Amino acid sequence: MTKHTKDWFTLWFNTPFYHILYKDRDDKEAQSFMETLTSYLNIAEDGRILDLACGKGRHAVYLNAIGYNVTGIDLSPESISFAKQFENDNLRFDVHDMSKPYSQKFNAIFNLFTSFGFFENENDNLNTIKSIKANLKENGVGVIDFMNVDYVVNNLVADDVKTIEGIDFHLSRYVDNGYIIKDISFQFEGIPYHFKERVKAFSLQDFNTMFKEANIELLDVFGDYKLNKYHRYNSERLIMIFM
Repeated sequence: MTKHTKDWFTLWFNTPFYHILYKDRDDKEAQSFMETLTSYLNIAEDGRILDLACGKGRHAVYLNAIGYNVTGIDLSPESISFAKQFENDNLRFDVHDMSKPYSQKFNAIFNLFTSFGFFENENDNLNTIKSIKANLKENGVGVIDFMNVDYVVNNLVADDVKTIEGIDFHLSRYVDNGYIIKDISFQFEGIPYHFKERVKAFSLQDFNTMFKEANIELLDVFGDYKLNKYHRYNSERLIMIFM
């Protein structure tokens, strides 16, 4: 029998297959982005950073390595359990729902690599932005690094297969009712699996609407990890700086 998920992100992110599929993410690019971003934001050496939806902690670990006091939170107990091996006096990880305020305030809050727009209850997207606002110190800055929807839709690869660690991941991508969907099918040890990633196709205008409701001021918008200017149809990323 094929195994399906309903609440896709809580279950899919908690499987080993998620981490296998995305094991080849570019860590050098991520580290370079963190250096560029923290330099641009001019975060104080003793500044405290929250990595919101941190996964296994690759951004948080590097931010800590370059001198910051970092907390990483994620809804996936498996990811946080893995990340905890890296904890020290200035780096900690916690299981937490990002749509609810955390217990501390920070100089900067980073939500990276399209870790937004997953919720079944769409109100929780706005709740997440309100929670970011609530957890920022005075003059603190928030960063959301999201996909650029117009670029993604125009360059969508409908179907492909990725073979990783002997598993053939069959990927199908499409747009449905305002969401970008990725269907993921594969077999492991003779058992068929099926997961679905579902991300709300938020535009810059959509974010501006939520920012206004959350009493947030948008400061800058960039289109890639080198912080080049954002272009609606040509930029791969939508990186928003706000307070």
